[in-house]
Amino acid sequence: MKKYLLTFLASCAVLAGSAQPVYTLRSCLETGLEQNYSIRIIRNEQAISDNNTTLANAGYLPTLELTAGYDGALNNERTVPREGSVTTEHGIYNQTLSAGLDLGWTVFDGFRIRTNYEKLKELQELGRLNTRITIENFVAALTAEYYNFVQQTIRLNNFRYAVQLSKERLRIVEARYKIGNFSRLDMLQAKVDFNADSSQYMKQQELVFASRIKLNELMAKENVDERFSVLDTIIQVNDRLNWAVLEDQTLRANTSLLTAARNQTIAELDLKTLQARNYPYLNLSAGYGYTRNMYSSGANRNRGTLGLDAGLRLGFTIFDGNRKREQTNARIQIDNARLAQQQLEQELRSDLSNFWQSYLNNLEIIKLEKENLIAAEENYNIALERYKLGDLSGIEMREAQKSLLDAEERILTAEYDTKLCEISLLQISGNILSYLEEQAL
Repeated sequence: MKKYLLTFLASCAVLAGSAQPVYTLRSCLETGLEQNYSIRIIRNEQAISDNNTTLANAGYLPTLELTAGYDGALNNERTVPREGSVTTEHGIYNQTLSAGLDLGWTVFDGFRIRTNYEKLKELQELGRLNTRITIENFVAALTAEYYNFVQQTIRLNNFRYAVQLSKERLRIVEARYKIGNFSRLDMLQAKVDFNADSSQYMKQQELVFASRIKLNELMAKENVDERFSVLDTIIQVNDRLNWAVLEDQTLRANTSLLTAARNQTIAELDLKTLQARNYPYLNLSAGYGYTRNMYSSGANRNRGTLGLDAGLRLGFTIFDGNRKREQTNARIQIDNARLAQQQLEQELRSDLSNFWQSYLNNLEIIKLEKENLIAAEENYNIALERYKLGDLSGIEMREAQKSLLDAEERILTAEYDTKLCEISLLQISGNILSYLEEQAL
């Protein structure tokens, strides 16, 4: 009966555990890219720029209007002829009805229309780059928070292990105290250390909780307090990054640098738009309509006209007082856009170098700390055996335990710092979306 009860309880535990979702980095990224509010907003803004890129918005297409109107005039007339008597009429009510189609088309305006269309296409590409920047920033932020959650979870397990070690030490001290091998001071110190480790473990639970909330927020979960676990139990760093490749990809694919290049092109198009006023313009107009006039006095009762009219208008702005100033300012804006692009390139090179150096240092620190961890584990095991035999004091035992936990903490911190450098290097070089691709393999 006991066997079946244990089996039932184990099954319940499995079912309870399966009710809690298990996320991978890829599943978190996919959920966030679909639901995150910032991503959805920037995609709507991109849709607006896509909708604006039309021939009609640039001015290529003519305008066609359907108009209709009615006019009425009530007058009193007094006519004084050169010869004859004066005549006076009161309440003369004349009416006019009209309806027609009017066509207007700018045939040429100094290449302004073509320039407008090119600018709309550049703005469309700029919108796509802005969307890409937002997505890249999001992927970098969520990836960093995902591994922060992994880090905090590992640290929580380390603190739990520290509590277990302190509990085992306290058990040994209490047992030896009862038989008189340890003093009450040793027992009290062991209790203090056990309580301190327990307190640290409880505080670490808050950090895990905060990281879980942040991940749910980034994924735009309705319930930000939703509990979940992640598949990754270690921070796996990529130690195969190549400086030459990263530098080349940064100059070719960095989204901010591509955006700066688009801004310079847009500044050049703004100058072309202003230069369009240096050329003449030609407008075409045409109309087809009907007009009916109705008179309450005179020889004619009414008159109707139906017909087509068309015309061309050629013009040239000789002087407007602002042309030279505006074009000079536009050339300065082009120079500023070029300088901004060069400044950004220099900043990217600087950031890339800093993150690369930090990346290399942290890789070396990981190797060193792994060696320290092996030594710390061996040192702790030896200290524990001596402590059980009574050959080691409580303070020395505590130092051995602390050395082990510090070694685990240093290697965990180094791994997370390396992962942050890796994320930054990939983001600068325009490869941050590779986290989605790698997880899909």
